Amino acid sequence: MTHSESAVQTPVAAVQAVEAGVRFGAITLARHGEPALSRKCMITSDQYRDWWGRYEIGGLRAGQTPPQTLLTAAEGAGAIYASTRPRAQETAKAVAPGRDVLVDALFIEAPLPPPRFPSWIKLSPRYWGVISRVWWHAFNHHEGQETRAEAEVRADQAARVLIARASEGHDVLVLAHGYFNHMVGQRLKAHGWRLAHNQGFKYWSQRRFVKR
Repeated sequence: MTHSESAVQTPVAAVQAVEAGVRFGAITLARHGEPALSRKCMITSDQYRDWWGRYEIGGLRAGQTPPQTLLTAAEGAGAIYASTRPRAQETAKAVAPGRDVLVDALFIEAPLPPPRFPSWIKLSPRYWGVISRVWWHAFNHHEGQETRAEAEVRADQAARVLIARASEGHDVLVLAHGYFNHMVGQRLKAHGWRLAHNQGFKYWSQRRFVKR
């Protein structure tokens, strides 16, 4: 597995090749496998802040096997990207063993700082994640971390990097995170790509985009 310079610096001139009749490869955005950190607990919003911090540095639950469809996507990819988070890198090792993988922080998940709720309110991490995402997305609750506007800029940068690589005629696979993959997908659509195959956002799922 290799580490690239920040993908933001990758030349994006190939994006303009859209009008030049270039044959593009497909772009597949895949979510990582199931993390080892359990969601089967009831915690406060402050405890969720700590839980998310541990989730961000944790890897995958042992004993998982990637679906054959994702293994096939990796085999056909001319370039594979992964975020810098351990769960994404371990996913890359499981899906594409022995392959060079471009590991870049450009593809990390958007932050999930929870709003401060009273300590008597306890929910599972799954529900805290939904609440935190709504507060971040709709109410700009970021606690000094990346804002929604900043993440949207990053998502567009990521989309342009992937389009530039796909313009070389090879399929591109990204192994990253559910919500930020969604944001990148929205930017791909804005740049003239369509969702050709959709497995949703569950672990190991993939969403395949092709140039219109």
